Amino acid sequence: MAVSIMAGIPALKEINADLRRRMDGAVATFQANLAATRTGRASVHMLDQVKVDYYGTQTPISQLAQVSAPEAQMILIAPWDPTILKEIEKAVRVADLGFNPISDGKVLRVPVPPMTEERRRDVCKHLNKVLEEHRTAVRNVRRDGNDALKKLAKEKKISEDEEKRALEEVQKMTDEEIRRMEELSQKKEAEVMHV
Repeated sequence: MAVSIMAGIPALKEINADLRRRMDGAVATFQANLAATRTGRASVHMLDQVKVDYYGTQTPISQLAQVSAPEAQMILIAPWDPTILKEIEKAVRVADLGFNPISDGKVLRVPVPPMTEERRRDVCKHLNKVLEEHRTAVRNVRRDGNDALKKLAKEKKISEDEEKRALEEVQKMTDEEIRRMEELSQKKEAEVMHV
Protein backbone atom coordinates (compact mmCIF):
# COMPACT_ATOMS: atom_id res chain seq x y z
CA MET A 1 0.00 0.00 0.00
CA ALA A 2 1.19 3.49 -0.78
CA VAL A 3 1.97 6.00 1.93
CA SER A 4 -1.21 7.11 3.66
CA ILE A 5 -2.11 10.75 3.10
CA MET A 6 -4.48 10.62 6.07
CA ALA A 7 -1.79 9.35 8.45
CA GLY A 8 0.29 12.47 7.71
CA ILE A 9 -2.45 14.92 8.67
CA PRO A 10 -2.93 15.17 12.45
CA ALA A 11 -6.68 15.82 12.23
CA LEU A 12 -7.15 12.64 10.15
CA LYS A 13 -4.86 10.15 11.96
CA GLU A 14 -7.57 8.96 14.33
CA ILE A 15 -10.15 8.59 11.55
CA ASN A 16 -7.64 6.64 9.44
CA ALA A 17 -6.80 4.27 12.32
CA ASP A 18 -10.48 3.74 13.16
CA LEU A 19 -11.41 2.99 9.53
CA ARG A 20 -8.54 0.52 9.15
CA ARG A 21 -9.44 -1.23 12.41
CA ARG A 22 -13.14 -1.53 11.53
CA MET A 23 -12.50 -2.69 7.94
CA ASP A 24 -9.93 -5.24 9.10
CA GLY A 25 -12.47 -6.43 11.65
CA ALA A 26 -15.08 -6.99 8.93
CA VAL A 27 -12.56 -9.00 6.88
CA ALA A 28 -11.54 -11.04 9.94
CA THR A 29 -15.19 -11.88 10.66
CA PHE A 30 -15.62 -12.91 7.02
CA GLN A 31 -12.55 -15.17 7.28
CA ALA A 32 -14.00 -16.79 10.40
CA ASN A 33 -17.25 -17.45 8.52
CA LEU A 34 -15.28 -19.00 5.66
CA ALA A 35 -13.38 -21.26 8.04
CA ALA A 36 -16.68 -22.51 9.48
CA THR A 37 -18.13 -23.18 6.02
CA ARG A 38 -18.47 -26.81 5.21
CA THR A 39 -16.42 -28.27 2.37
CA GLY A 40 -16.08 -31.94 1.45
CA ARG A 41 -13.61 -32.59 4.28
CA ALA A 42 -14.07 -32.57 8.03
CA SER A 43 -12.68 -29.49 9.77
CA VAL A 44 -12.75 -28.56 13.45
CA HIS A 45 -13.82 -25.06 12.38
CA MET A 46 -17.17 -26.43 11.16
CA LEU A 47 -18.29 -26.37 14.79
CA ASP A 48 -17.00 -22.86 15.60
CA GLN A 49 -20.49 -21.36 15.47
CA VAL A 50 -22.04 -24.07 17.70
CA LYS A 51 -22.65 -22.95 21.27
CA VAL A 52 -23.40 -25.23 24.23
CA ASP A 53 -25.51 -24.24 27.24
CA TYR A 54 -22.89 -24.70 29.97
CA TYR A 55 -24.27 -23.69 33.37
CA GLY A 56 -26.48 -21.05 31.81
CA THR A 57 -23.79 -19.59 29.52
CA GLN A 58 -23.63 -20.12 25.76
CA THR A 59 -20.07 -21.45 25.34
CA PRO A 60 -18.22 -22.50 22.15
CA ILE A 61 -17.46 -26.24 21.95
CA SER A 62 -13.74 -25.49 21.59
CA GLN A 63 -13.75 -24.10 25.15
CA LEU A 64 -15.37 -27.23 26.57
CA ALA A 65 -13.63 -30.02 24.70
CA GLN A 66 -10.72 -31.15 22.57
CA VAL A 67 -12.01 -31.00 18.99
CA SER A 68 -10.06 -32.84 16.29
CA ALA A 69 -10.50 -34.22 12.78
CA PRO A 70 -8.61 -37.55 12.81
CA GLU A 71 -10.08 -38.58 9.44
CA ALA A 72 -11.30 -36.75 6.35
CA GLN A 73 -14.94 -37.57 7.15
CA MET A 74 -14.94 -37.50 10.99
CA ILE A 75 -14.80 -34.89 13.75
CA LEU A 76 -13.95 -36.12 17.25
CA ILE A 77 -15.09 -34.18 20.33
CA ALA A 78 -13.55 -35.19 23.68
CA PRO A 79 -15.05 -33.05 26.49
CA TRP A 80 -12.86 -32.16 29.45
CA ASP A 81 -15.90 -32.56 31.69
CA PRO A 82 -17.64 -35.85 30.73
CA THR A 83 -20.92 -34.70 32.31
CA ILE A 84 -21.34 -32.10 29.54
CA LEU A 85 -21.26 -34.72 26.72
CA LYS A 86 -25.08 -34.86 26.39
CA GLU A 87 -25.33 -31.06 26.11
CA ILE A 88 -22.61 -30.97 23.44
CA GLU A 89 -24.40 -33.73 21.49
CA LYS A 90 -27.69 -31.82 21.73
CA ALA A 91 -26.04 -28.55 20.59
CA VAL A 92 -24.49 -30.26 17.53
CA ARG A 93 -27.85 -31.83 16.60
CA VAL A 94 -29.87 -28.59 16.89
CA ALA A 95 -27.21 -26.50 15.10
CA ASP A 96 -28.78 -27.59 11.78
CA LEU A 97 -25.44 -28.47 10.18
CA GLY A 98 -26.69 -31.82 8.92
CA PHE A 99 -24.55 -33.77 11.42
CA ASN A 100 -25.68 -36.80 13.40
CA PRO A 101 -23.23 -37.20 16.33
CA ILE A 102 -22.60 -40.60 17.89
CA SER A 103 -21.74 -40.82 21.59
CA ASP A 104 -19.90 -43.68 23.30
CA GLY A 105 -20.17 -42.11 26.76
CA LYS A 106 -16.68 -40.57 26.69
CA VAL A 107 -16.27 -38.94 23.27
CA LEU A 108 -18.55 -37.73 20.53
CA ARG A 109 -17.92 -38.85 16.97
CA VAL A 110 -19.42 -36.59 14.32
CA PRO A 111 -19.44 -38.24 10.89
CA VAL A 112 -19.28 -35.65 8.11
CA PRO A 113 -21.35 -37.01 5.22
CA PRO A 114 -20.03 -36.39 1.71
CA MET A 115 -21.59 -33.37 0.05
CA THR A 116 -23.97 -33.75 -2.86
CA GLU A 117 -23.78 -31.49 -5.90
CA GLU A 118 -26.95 -29.71 -4.77
CA ARG A 119 -25.52 -29.14 -1.28
CA ARG A 120 -22.31 -27.75 -2.79
CA ARG A 121 -24.35 -25.25 -4.81
CA ASP A 122 -26.34 -24.26 -1.69
CA VAL A 123 -23.08 -23.69 0.21
CA CYS A 124 -21.81 -21.47 -2.64
CA LYS A 125 -25.04 -19.45 -2.55
CA HIS A 126 -24.62 -19.06 1.20
CA LEU A 127 -21.00 -17.94 0.69
CA ASN A 128 -22.15 -15.26 -1.75
CA LYS A 129 -24.78 -14.06 0.73
CA VAL A 130 -22.17 -13.84 3.54
CA LEU A 131 -19.77 -12.04 1.18
CA GLU A 132 -22.43 -9.46 0.32
CA GLU A 133 -23.21 -8.88 4.02
CA HIS A 134 -19.53 -8.20 4.70
CA ARG A 135 -19.16 -5.99 1.62
CA THR A 136 -22.04 -3.95 3.02
CA ALA A 137 -20.30 -3.77 6.40
CA VAL A 138 -17.14 -2.40 4.75
CA ARG A 139 -19.21 0.10 2.75
CA ASN A 140 -20.90 1.25 5.97
CA VAL A 141 -17.47 1.88 7.49
CA ARG A 142 -16.59 3.89 4.36
CA ARG A 143 -19.79 5.93 4.71
CA ASP A 144 -19.00 6.70 8.36
CA GLY A 145 -15.46 7.75 7.39
CA ASN A 146 -16.69 9.96 4.56
CA ASP A 147 -19.21 11.62 6.89
CA ALA A 148 -16.46 12.33 9.44
CA LEU A 149 -14.22 13.81 6.72
CA LYS A 150 -16.99 16.05 5.39
CA LYS A 151 -17.71 17.24 8.93
CA LEU A 152 -14.02 18.15 9.46
CA ALA A 153 -13.98 20.04 6.15
CA LYS A 154 -17.18 21.86 7.06
CA GLU A 155 -15.66 22.88 10.40
CA LYS A 156 -12.57 24.10 8.48
CA LYS A 157 -10.25 21.70 10.33
CA ILE A 158 -8.97 20.37 6.99
CA SER A 159 -8.76 22.01 3.57
CA GLU A 160 -10.90 21.02 0.58
CA ASP A 161 -7.85 19.43 -1.10
CA GLU A 162 -7.09 17.38 2.00
CA GLU A 163 -10.73 16.32 2.14
CA LYS A 164 -10.69 15.27 -1.52
CA ARG A 165 -7.45 13.25 -1.14
CA ALA A 166 -8.71 11.65 2.08
CA LEU A 167 -12.01 10.67 0.43
CA GLU A 168 -10.06 9.07 -2.42
CA GLU A 169 -7.89 7.20 0.09
CA VAL A 170 -10.96 5.91 1.95
CA GLN A 171 -12.37 4.66 -1.37
CA LYS A 172 -9.08 2.89 -2.19
CA MET A 173 -9.08 1.32 1.26
CA THR A 174 -12.66 0.11 0.73
CA ASP A 175 -11.89 -1.32 -2.72
CA GLU A 176 -8.82 -3.10 -1.33
CA GLU A 177 -10.73 -4.78 1.52
CA ILE A 178 -13.62 -5.82 -0.73
CA ARG A 179 -11.16 -7.27 -3.27
CA ARG A 180 -9.47 -9.24 -0.44
CA MET A 181 -12.81 -10.72 0.63
CA GLU A 182 -13.79 -11.57 -2.95
CA GLU A 183 -10.48 -13.41 -3.48
CA LEU A 184 -10.98 -15.38 -0.25
CA SER A 185 -14.53 -16.22 -1.29
CA GLN A 186 -13.43 -17.43 -4.74
CA LYS A 187 -10.81 -19.72 -3.19
CA LYS A 188 -13.35 -21.15 -0.75
CA GLU A 189 -15.92 -21.61 -3.52
CA ALA A 190 -13.38 -23.55 -5.58
CA GLU A 191 -12.62 -25.68 -2.50
CA VAL A 192 -16.34 -26.37 -1.95
CA MET A 193 -16.99 -27.29 -5.60
CA HIS A 194 -13.91 -29.54 -5.82
CA VAL A 195 -15.03 -33.18 -5.66
